[in-house]
Amino acid sequence: MIFIHYPKCTTCQKAKAYLDAKGVPCEARDIKLENPTAEELESWWRRSGLPLKKFFNTSGLQYRALGLKDRLPQMDEAEQLRLLATDGMLVKRPLLVGEDFVLLGFRQAEWDERLK
Repeated sequence: MIFIHYPKCTTCQKAKAYLDAKGVPCEARDIKLENPTAEELESWWRRSGLPLKKFFNTSGLQYRALGLKDRLPQMDEAEQLRLLATDGMLVKRPLLVGEDFVLLGFRQAEWDERLK
């Protein structure tokens, strides 16, 4: 599994502590240092079953600075994926990517269910 996070994010820190406590082996990847590619993002999005908009960090400074609330509805999926691939701070985190699942954000009940 790959755990994609931003080390300064408190939610990511909670998710990492959760994984460590459960003994879940995963490769940690700093989203700021190694931004996901458009291809990775597309694969994860399709596996997640979630709307693509959920992959955007809507509370982030970059999201607001770029005016994405108003711009996203006019963009097609390929444009949105390319945009997400330009800056890791635009991507909702943490992400836990497994063989057959993608968990986006940290909601413990959801993670408990998936990581039984």
